[in-house]
Parts: sequence; structure tokens; C-alpha cells
Amino acid sequence: MFGNYLIGLREGLEASLVVCVLIAYLVKTGNKRRLAPIWAGVAIAVALSLAFGALLQFGSSTLTFQAQEILGGTLSILSVGLVTWMVFWMRRTARHLRSELHGRLDAALALGTGALVLTAFLAVGREGLETSLFLWTAVQASGDGVRPLVGALLGLATSVVLGWLFYQGTLRIDLARFFRWTGALLVLVAAGVLAYGVHDLQEGDVLPGLRSLAFDISGTVPPDSWYGTLLKGTLNFQPDPTALQVVVWLLYLVPVMALFLAPDRARPAPRAQRPARRTSTG
Repeated sequence: MFGNYLIGLREGLEASLVVCVLIAYLVKTGNKRRLAPIWAGVAIAVALSLAFGALLQFGSSTLTFQAQEILGGTLSILSVGLVTWMVFWMRRTARHLRSELHGRLDAALALGTGALVLTAFLAVGREGLETSLFLWTAVQASGDGVRPLVGALLGLATSVVLGWLFYQGTLRIDLARFFRWTGALLVLVAAGVLAYGVHDLQEGDVLPGLRSLAFDISGTVPPDSWYGTLLKGTLNFQPDPTALQVVVWLLYLVPVMALFLAPDRARPAPRAQRPARRTSTG
């Protein structure tokens, strides 16, 4: 549940901050009457995200067991790829998010209402689709359709409150630090989702090694115990993973986490240009 809360909080806060920046800029520049297209774009993005989640849930229920496992494994790997790209992108652009959005909004204002709708839709829709896909895979991994959704809804609700406080000026957030540490936690959650996706593909006979277990500590950490459920809900922990799952988990987590937490390289200062030599005319 914590992992899904983190997904809802991070993705929701990113979307909330984007909307707050867009609205604040329009109000500040005297374009308050142009807020309706922004809200229209947000509403379309939310509706599309919900429809995408419903399509994944109800569409997969009509498939055979093997097809469900193949689809679940494939989408799990895809969602891990999207989340990994997202955390690195936000780590790189968090400090400049406001100025980047202002530039896009200036261009949209010049083009008209449709461009404003499209700007808000693209800014929020990406996070919405990523959230729907990642939550769906998390629900499949946990085998519980209630707690992951409750955790995600709580995270989204928290993000809306934080976004509103941020807009009102009550709350100041160090965005670079926030997205850095929540991104590190998401990398850890994504590693578990990736391992579960591999297990799905093994059950779908796409990958071998289903019966080759790396270890089995089910006696020490029973899956139905409170701590087993907690580990499953937060990190997608499995007490009896296959050897391939453990290898893939390590191959993803170690290098990705190391790259993500590595300090930013300072850009070299531009060299001062030498003054042009004066040529004598006489």
C-alpha cells in the first residue's frame, strides 16, 4: 500500500504543481479569462487516464490465464521503463520546471484556445497514463485490488492538498530534493514490479526457470502474515522468487539506483573571450 501511496503522491504532486504553475502564470499575466481551456485540458487528461485504467482491468479479464500472464508481464516491464524515464527526467528538470512551463504557455497563448487545452492535456495526461499503468501492474502484483487503490487515492488526495498549499504560498517545497528522494523510493518499488513481471512471463511460458527458486523463506516470512503482507504491498517482496527474478532485480536496481543518486556533474564555466586585438592603422 505504501508503494502505491508513493506513486499517487509523486505523480499527483507533479500534475498538481504543473496545473498550479499554469494557473498562477495566467492570473499573474492578466489572462484569468483563459483558465477554462486549462481546466478542460486537465479534465480530458483525467478522463483518459481513468478510461485507460478501466480498459486494462476489464480487457484483461476476458483473456486466458496464459494470455493474462503474458500481458501482465509485458505491461509490468513497460511501466518500469516509463517510471524509470520519468524519475530521471524530473530529477533533471525539477529546478527549471516553472520556466519551462511558462515558455510553453506563452506559445500556447499566442496560438489560441485549442493550444491551451492541448498544453494542459499533455502536461497532466502523461502523468495520468503512467499512474494508471503502474497502478494496474501493482494491483496485479499484490493480488489485492482494494489496498493498492486506497493507497493510490490517499497519495493523490495528499498531492492535491500539497498543490493547493503550494499555490496559496503557504507551503514551499524544495522540488529538486523532493523528487530526488521519492524517485529513489520509486526505483526500489519499480525493481519489485520488474521482478514480478518476469515471474508473469515465466508463468506464461515466455521465459524459462519457473521451477528454479533462488531461495524460499516462506516459513520465516509467511505471505499471509502482517509483515509479509507489508513487504508485498510496499516492495512487491516475494519469499520464494525464482533465480531469474533475483538476477533481473539486481541488474536493474544496482546500476539504476547508483546512477540516480550520483551527484550532478558541475558544468564547466564558459571561458571568457579574449578582447580582439586592435590593429594599428598607421
